[in-house]
Amino acid sequence: MLELIINKEKDLEDIVLVQNGKMIEHYTSTEEERKRRLEGNIYVGRVGDIIKGMQAAFVEFGGEKKGFIHLKDAMPQIDETKEKLDTSLNINKVLKSNQKLLVQVKKDSDDKKGARVSTHISLPGKYIVLMPNTTFITISQKIENEEKRKTLRNIIKENLPKGFGAIIRTSAENISEEEIKKDIKDLLEKWKDIENKFNQSTDKPSILWESENVVEKMIIDLSDKKLEKITTNSEEEFKKLNSLKNKGNIEIILEKQKNLLEKYDLQSQIEKLENRKIWLNCGGVITIDKTEALTAIDVNTGKFTGKKDLETTIFKVNKEATIEIAKQLRARDIGGIIIVDYIDMRNKENKENIEKLLKEALKEDRAKTQVEGFTKLNLMELTRKHICSHLNG
Repeated sequence: MLELIINKEKDLEDIVLVQNGKMIEHYTSTEEERKRRLEGNIYVGRVGDIIKGMQAAFVEFGGEKKGFIHLKDAMPQIDETKEKLDTSLNINKVLKSNQKLLVQVKKDSDDKKGARVSTHISLPGKYIVLMPNTTFITISQKIENEEKRKTLRNIIKENLPKGFGAIIRTSAENISEEEIKKDIKDLLEKWKDIENKFNQSTDKPSILWESENVVEKMIIDLSDKKLEKITTNSEEEFKKLNSLKNKGNIEIILEKQKNLLEKYDLQSQIEKLENRKIWLNCGGVITIDKTEALTAIDVNTGKFTGKKDLETTIFKVNKEATIEIAKQLRARDIGGIIIVDYIDMRNKENKENIEKLLKEALKEDRAKTQVEGFTKLNLMELTRKHICSHLNG
């Protein structure tokens, strides 16, 4: 059973996704952090100073800090797997100071940097992500059946107007054509409204569309996973949830209890997320260390000595560590570059099996992940996009 627990105490909010009593995702934030979350919002922006040396510019959009736009985010969006971006173009040819610009926040600001904004707009729906002013269609890598991929691509091509592209989400895999058509129609209407507001606006920075909050996003993302119940101790949250149009048949429950985390035995599970070391059932151990540049994960045999040869022992620890690493990345919402230092394996087949297992385990993750494989230094390299870039580090 898949359910959400939303616990509010004063201005602190904990959102926990639970499967059969086990926490699989956790997000926590203060009221101030929730107000600061701008990712996904669409604005009327105004170009400020242009920084030629960095091929970038500042953009005023109404946030506390000015946003920052790179040349590639100001140029027409292309499919970089098939076309090459012309980075030699001078940014002054693309942007002018005081220019009115339709932008979307792609990454929230932090203590050091302003938000990263882009003219590449994406509107997420249940089954597709609509991309205006593009022509390419991509499909979630998690949909592996080639026949299904071809069918879905044809449905989108036949129902998208010219000048629109899309990302077909994993949730579309087992959905009828009619439901996908409805999703496209709803998103096109949403885009038309945004475009009209932008065309009618002055060049004064202002918000045109506000992205879904964490809970609303989870309801959309989990539409194919059969989220059954949401329990909260907040009357305000309870009212908001009941007013949502996209909640479907999800049961919404209000429990007037001070701490739902304790009641559902989640507090101890959340506290373990602070641990640097995670012990595996076999006796091995993984260590997670975050830096500004990347997250390093080290795998060690720990207390496990094994009963067969060394290579078998190492493979067993690495295999169990792989499953746990996928769980930890999701539970801690670790994003960016991730380097895993597995225990060295001499057997090439074992290394291939570990990479395959990691890719399989990450399919359950809602976040976009890319496994690059083992480097020449025998380090596993992957990237993961935060679900909530301003939360959980």
